[in-house]
Amino acid sequence: MTAMLDDRVAELQRVTAELQQRLDERTRERDEAEAQKAAMAEVMRVINSSPGDLTPVFDAMLEKATRLCEAPRGQLATYDGEFFRFVAVHGAPGFTEGQFAQGATRPEIGVTWPRIVSGESFVHVADVRDSELYQAGHESARRFVDVGGGRSLLTVALRKDEVLLGALTIYRQEVRPFSDKQIALLQNFAAQAVIAMENARLLTETREGLEQQTATAEVLQVINSSPGDLTPVFEAILEKAHSLCAIAYGGLSIYDGEYLRTVVMRGYPEPLAERLRQPRRGADDPIVHPLLDGARLSISLMSPRWIIRCLSRLRRSAGCIRRYTYHCVRMKNSSG
Repeated sequence: MTAMLDDRVAELQRVTAELQQRLDERTRERDEAEAQKAAMAEVMRVINSSPGDLTPVFDAMLEKATRLCEAPRGQLATYDGEFFRFVAVHGAPGFTEGQFAQGATRPEIGVTWPRIVSGESFVHVADVRDSELYQAGHESARRFVDVGGGRSLLTVALRKDEVLLGALTIYRQEVRPFSDKQIALLQNFAAQAVIAMENARLLTETREGLEQQTATAEVLQVINSSPGDLTPVFEAILEKAHSLCAIAYGGLSIYDGEYLRTVVMRGYPEPLAERLRQPRRGADDPIVHPLLDGARLSISLMSPRWIIRCLSRLRRSAGCIRRYTYHCVRMKNSSG
C-alpha cells in the first residue's frame, strides 16, 4: 500500500511539474508578446512624433530590436541603389564610431548585403566563422569574427514595392542562432522602418512642392512689379534656385546667338564674377555646348577650363568648385 501511495505521489509531482513548466512557458510567451507589442507601439509613437526626422525613429527601433532579440550589437543602413550608409548603430562606443566612419559602402563589402541586394528577404548565418565567406578569406567576414568577435548574424531587408531601401542587421558574439520568432520580430521592425522612410519621403515631397509653389509665386510678383526691368527678376530667380537647391555658387547668363554673358551671380568672389560678366563664345565652352545643340540640361563633374584658370589664384576664397549644372531656357523660334 505504501509503495502504491508513493507512486501516486510521484506521478502527481511529475504532472504538477509539467503543468508548472507549461504555465511558465505560456507566461514567458505572453510576457514576450506584450514586450514586443509595447516596443512596436513605442516605435510608432516615435514615428508619429518625429515627422520627417528619421534619426530618433531608427535609434529607437534598433535599441528595441537588439534588446528583444538578445543581440548586443546592431546596425541599420540605407541603400540608394549603389551604396549602403549607416544611419543607426547600437553597441559599444568604439563600434558605433567605427561603423559611422565608413561612410558610403558598396554591397560587396558586407557579409550579408550581397545576398540582400540579390533579392533575399533575410540572411541568417548561424556562425560566420564556419561560413564560406570566412573560409575564403573575405576581408569583412574575417574582420567581423577576428576583430569584432561576431558569430551569429541576422540581416533583414527593407523593401518598398520590391525596391531595396536598406538593411537591418543584428548579431551576437557567441554561436547562438536566432529563433524563427526573433527573425519574424526583426522583419516587423524592418517593416516599421519602411513606413517611417515612406512617411518622411512624402512629407519631404509635400514640403518641397509647397516651397516651389511659393517661390514661383514670389518670382511672378517680381515680374509683375518690374515691367521692362529684368535685373530684379533674374536676381529673384537665382535667389530662389539657390535656396531650393541648397547651392553655394550660381549665375544666370543670357545668349545672343554667339556670346554668353552672365548678368546675375551669387556666391562668386569678385575677380571671378568680373570674368563671368565678360562676353564669351558659347561654342567654346564644352559645358554649354550641349545646350546649343538642343539639350535642356548639362551637368559636369569637372570645372571647365576657363573657370579653372580664374580659380587658380582663388581656391582659398572660392573653394574648389567641381560640379556644374546648366539649365537652358528657350523661346520659340529663338536660338538664345
